[in-house]
Amino acid sequence: MDCSTIQFQYTESLSQAHLDQLMMLFQRAAFWACDRTPEDMQTAIAHSHPVVTVWDDEQLIGFARATSDGVFRATIWDVVIDPAYQGAGLGRKLVETVLSHPLMSRIERVYLMTTHQQQFYERIGFQENP
Repeated sequence: MDCSTIQFQYTESLSQAHLDQLMMLFQRAAFWACDRTPEDMQTAIAHSHPVVTVWDDEQLIGFARATSDGVFRATIWDVVIDPAYQGAGLGRKLVETVLSHPLMSRIERVYLMTTHQQQFYERIGFQENP
């Protein structure tokens, strides 16, 4: 993998072609999102800020989004990296990119929803909330 071609981008919407790529990415790497529809994802994206996409040239290889009240609480959702690109630090950078967005700068507490990746998120500074 040539990391020099990897780009992280903030987005407010996805074209139909990019949405199709997102749905394929979910099929490959996100068991929790396999049953989502493109229409529902377009709605979720429209109500999420920030939304970050990761690209290798024209191929969508990563995605994450956050929702927030703008001051007190935010939640990070749908963090996913294509399996072929995992292990290269892209997941960490993806979460860091979400957290570094100006809309996240005032947030008092950020939550992250995960089912099986607690150890990954603990390694990058998140703590389990019992």
